[in-house]
Parts: sequence; C-alpha cells; structure tokens
Amino acid sequence: MDLSGSRTQANLEAAFGGESMANRKYLFFADVAKQLGHSELAKLFRDTAAQETEHAFAHFRLLHPELVIDDAAALSDAQKQALLARCLELAIEGETYEYTTMYPEFAAQARSDRDSGAVAEFNDQIDESKQHAGIFRTAAKNFGLLAPIEQHHAERYGIALEALAGGGSLGEAAEPLGGKWICKVCSMIYDPASGDPDSGIAPGTPFEAIADDWQCPICGARKASFVPYREPELIAA
Repeated sequence: MDLSGSRTQANLEAAFGGESMANRKYLFFADVAKQLGHSELAKLFRDTAAQETEHAFAHFRLLHPELVIDDAAALSDAQKQALLARCLELAIEGETYEYTTMYPEFAAQARSDRDSGAVAEFNDQIDESKQHAGIFRTAAKNFGLLAPIEQHHAERYGIALEALAGGGSLGEAAEPLGGKWICKVCSMIYDPASGDPDSGIAPGTPFEAIADDWQCPICGARKASFVPYREPELIAA
C-alpha cells in the first residue's frame, strides 16, 4: 500500500519523530541520574530508551517497507547494494534538508525572537528579558553552527553512495582544509575566518592560537578533542 501524501503517513512520521526524541531524552535523563549517583534510575531511563527505539523502528518500517529485510542471506549482491544505496539516499536527503532549510530558518527565527522578545518585556521584566535574549541568541548561534555540520554529513554520505556504486571507499583528503578543525565528538567545524566571537575568539584567529581551556561551543568538548579538518573524498578501489 502506498502511503504517500496520506494522513497515516504524516502520523507515522510524527510518531517516529516522537519516539526518536523520547529515546534521546531518556538517554539524557540517564546521564543526569548517573552523574547524581542514582544507578538504578539511570538503568530505568536507558531501558526505556531502548524500548522507545524499538517503537521508532516499527514506525519506520511501515514508512519504508522497501528497507525491511526478511532474510539477508537470500539477497543477491545487487539487492544488498540497492538497500544500502537507499539508506544513503535517505540520509543525504535528511542532512541536506537540515543544512539548506531547517537550520537556516531556525537561526533566522531565533534572531527575530531574540529581538522582539527582549524589547517587549524589557521594561517590566529586565532580568527575564535578558535571559530570554540570551537563550535565543545561543539558539541562533547553535543553529548556525549546525548547518555546516549537516552539510559535512551529507557530503560524507554522498561519497559513501558513490563508493558503494563504484567499488571505492570513503576517505579523507591528505591535507587539512584552510586551517579548519573538526570536533571528534559532535563534528562542529572551527573556521578561523569566523572564529568564535561568543567565546572571545575573534575572526581570523588560528585554531592553534586558541587557549587550551576553550571548549566546543556546541557539545562542550575540550580543545584537545579537535583534529584538523580534511574534506571527505572517494578513494578508488
């Protein structure tokens, strides 16, 4: 049955998104409980997160029955390659939407909300307005930083798709690109042309000149967690 454009398709997509979000949320709660020394509660959150993953998978199988595998051993090499190619195509589609549409729109809205929210409440609720402005400003910054990350992911998936079709493999350029460095934890890319003004790092600052106590503005990882950024590339077989 083709669900394209139906309300059921929309509901399944919403359910998949909800279950997926619940999984990550409960894993976050598990980390909080672990840090507070409550191992039993941490385990409860992790177990529930795993169950939410199974719920999400069930919804996704209905959305993409072409990816459901009954017997992998019975598939030909061509069929296996077609399934992997479909996975990469969907991954590229999602990442491309994120860096071309979703995060740019989110960043623009966050900047707008920061201004209107701060002005509207500033006279009567100065402290709250400052807090709101700070939250919106941080959101706008994060959305802006996430867009090139999703582009990086999409490029890697695209090359992996090429490799799948041509027999090569996904690799990286031999030389780092333009003084850029990438976080091994979240893939945030530090570009010296932009710097990190919110952390006091002026545009034009080489990564090597940043203090060792600087942290990734997205995930908080240490400077030592960054490595020189090399563009993904296809390595011939």
